[in-house]
Amino acid sequence: MEDLKQVAAKAALDFIKPGQLIGIGAGSTIAHLVNFLKEEVTLAKSITLVTSSFSTRQLLLEHDFQVKEISAVSRLDIYFDGCDQFDHQLNALKSGGGIHTREKLLAAMADKFILLGDGSKYVAQLYSTFPVVIEVIPDAVPFVLQQLKKIFSLANPVIRMGSKKDGAVITENGNLLIDTWFRSFPPLDSLNHRLKEIPGILETSLFYNMAHAAIIAGKKGVEIIRKDPAYPI
Repeated sequence: MEDLKQVAAKAALDFIKPGQLIGIGAGSTIAHLVNFLKEEVTLAKSITLVTSSFSTRQLLLEHDFQVKEISAVSRLDIYFDGCDQFDHQLNALKSGGGIHTREKLLAAMADKFILLGDGSKYVAQLYSTFPVVIEVIPDAVPFVLQQLKKIFSLANPVIRMGSKKDGAVITENGNLLIDTWFRSFPPLDSLNHRLKEIPGILETSLFYNMAHAAIIAGKKGVEIIRKDPAYPI
């Protein structure tokens, strides 16, 4: 059976031009993209890559790509990343990896932010089967938990615990993660703003109004979804 994530990753190659500064995220689809890129030797040697992911960085270094630190750049030509799900307006939830602050930084830097994935990720509206994940400075955790329950009566915020270590998951920034489960999502156009008004919250895993396009692979082949049909990708 054809791996649809591989199909989407291969289609992303068409959007990469020699000499570009490319950002990439984490996950299996991005790993496929790296593997396809290494086979395009001339193109691979001409581009420079930046990643939000430790695992992806290790893969890039293993294959001798030119890699820059996030702190060394302020603009990208393109940022590619996967997600848990995205809707018809290309709003996305990136809840799994817990590195959404870095991912969102690179997405904001990019002239073009393109989502990659298989067709199952494309939904009519975001479902609350995934949490909105919040990165929080450690001193603020009790206060933030209290405020979340106060402001969002239908929310169930839970500190993310490590599966292979005792205690909470610590982010690359030295912060903690709160998985915020909603019975149904509040209006997306104000959710990020309402969350980030709470002191102590650094960033959320809701990528609202950020992506320019999505490349998805399904039973009918590859589909390019543009936020603005007139927008050149």
